[in-house]
Amino acid sequence: MKIAIQRESREGETRVALTPEAVAALVRDGWEVHVQTGAGTASHFTDENYRTAGATVADRVSGDVTFRVNPPTLAEAAEVPEGSLHLSFLSPLLATDVVTVLNDRRVTIVSFDLVPRISRAQYMDALSSQATVSGYRAALAGAEYFDRFFPLLTTAAGTIRPAKVLVMGVGVAGLQAISTARRLGAKVRAYDVRSAAKEEAESAGATFVKLSVTADAAGGYARELTDEERAQQQAELLSEVANADIVITTAAVPGRKSPILVTTAMVEAMGEGSIIIDMAADGGGNCELTRVGEVVAHHGVRIVGMKNPPSEMGASASFMYANNVLKLFGLFGAKGTVQPDWSDEVVVGSTVATNGQINHAPTAQALGVAHQPIVAPAKESE
Repeated sequence: MKIAIQRESREGETRVALTPEAVAALVRDGWEVHVQTGAGTASHFTDENYRTAGATVADRVSGDVTFRVNPPTLAEAAEVPEGSLHLSFLSPLLATDVVTVLNDRRVTIVSFDLVPRISRAQYMDALSSQATVSGYRAALAGAEYFDRFFPLLTTAAGTIRPAKVLVMGVGVAGLQAISTARRLGAKVRAYDVRSAAKEEAESAGATFVKLSVTADAAGGYARELTDEERAQQQAELLSEVANADIVITTAAVPGRKSPILVTTAMVEAMGEGSIIIDMAADGGGNCELTRVGEVVAHHGVRIVGMKNPPSEMGASASFMYANNVLKLFGLFGAKGTVQPDWSDEVVVGSTVATNGQINHAPTAQALGVAHQPIVAPAKESE
């Protein structure tokens, strides 16, 4: 059976779904891999690298399985072979039109943003691997745009105090941003609506900001704040934001608009020359003034709307993503054959649709069609 790797069509994207090393692993497992010409060029993986790994490189490719980073366009979705398997960061609730096209072609649709957040699935959690890249890049962007030093410097010309960084959101991206800012010498404070994040933030080297508003939910996750709680949260955060030189916001919610954490009033309370790095700009931004891919100046403060931050480190981001692909795909096929294990909760949880039926309940609701849950086949008795 054939696996197809296509060039990403998203503007500015540098990542590729499989590295040559990952291709070699699949070839050894009995798969025939076809890579579109130039698919890995932006990540510094040449066509010759892929040929050496055992792939066939061609201008047009298709296969029984298609791996991508981003969802296909409508035109690309219409060319996905009927009855094949598609795996990408589809975000089905944001791409219902693409889901419809693929489902009409009876494609088995698998989306990385639906992989269950359980211990066993950590190795295939591409959300976390790409968030690691984003958090690192966000801290570096803060240092790049800030026109002062990050570390404490004692020189003959005088002593320079360390930069004060506030990281909002202590998930995978936030922890990486904390660690990177600390390595650059900044004094870091961190905030999260989850009280359980305090220990994690402190272990990464930050001082945790404790407010009266918390949003703890089952499993260590956060629930959605009420309007009253959100207003109280923003009022209490005003002084924290005002005292920071650099604010890094990381609260991205897969498949949904990013929550507003930094209001215009907070921006106007910040000092001249301060910076806001909004890592969640692709989802609408955590700051009211954010514009994706742009730097907005307001009252002497610059708000940097990061666009697709993992693409700023295409080689490393692709390496991590490709490893996630291999781990997740291993539950859907092996030895050159697609054979999903429908009794596996990771397989079921990450599948959007199969055989022309929508298996993901929220997507079915968004499309206004019947939800067809996946039922594992009964095992033969011995």
